[in-house]
Amino acid sequence: MQKPTKPYDNKRIFWDVDSEKLDFDEKATFIIERVFERGDVEDIRQCRRFYGDEKIAPVLIKDERLTPQQIALAVALFQNNGEDYIAYRIKTIQPQQYKIL
Repeated sequence: MQKPTKPYDNKRIFWDVDSEKLDFDEKATFIIERVFERGDVEDIRQCRRFYGDEKIAPVLIKDERLTPQQIALAVALFQNNGEDYIAYRIKTIQPQQYKIL
């Protein structure tokens, strides 16, 4: 399969920035985080084809904002453990918030 010319097609992922002016190498971390945060399955596939898993996995491991669902997806994609992710460790050590009715 041929490498795509850019890591995303959906401009909606980058609604708050001029996506046409993003430097794909300089802003790789930002782009990868955004695609995994706001993209759909095809967006993630295109990002993986563009950057490769060896570049994406370390970015996600260091991302403190991943949701449990995003961590589960990353674990499935990259064959590692949830404990490898900073977001997992942050979320498991923070006390649960309870709403008093």
